[in-house]
Amino acid sequence: MSISLDKLLGNLPRNLQVYSQRSELLASNLANSDTPGFKAKDIDFRTVLASAGDELEMKATRSGHLGGPSSNAIKTETLYRVPVQPSLDGNTVDSQIERGEFTQNAIRYQSTLTFLNGRIQGLKLAIRGE
Repeated sequence: MSISLDKLLGNLPRNLQVYSQRSELLASNLANSDTPGFKAKDIDFRTVLASAGDELEMKATRSGHLGGPSSNAIKTETLYRVPVQPSLDGNTVDSQIERGEFTQNAIRYQSTLTFLNGRIQGLKLAIRGE
């Protein structure tokens, strides 16, 4: 009987990857808050997780078969943020909103990492028989 590590860890590794990608986008938004014409971008986390659940795991039964989609590949659609108050230079970044989203994303990343670490520690104890 084989145990799937993906089933044991659940969506936690995938969530970490999405939070990491979102963090990069939000940091880019903050870095370009004074760039004329820059459009703020973000990821819809719920949509990403919903689409990730639809992926099927494919296994090659012969050496000549092509591999299926990697379980590490996450399809993220980058969306443009609708500005609360557009600026005259066309920049749609609101620094206060971006800082809030960045902070919230960092907290979610850290809590997901803590949950994942706890699950791994539990697996270690189970393997040792403790």
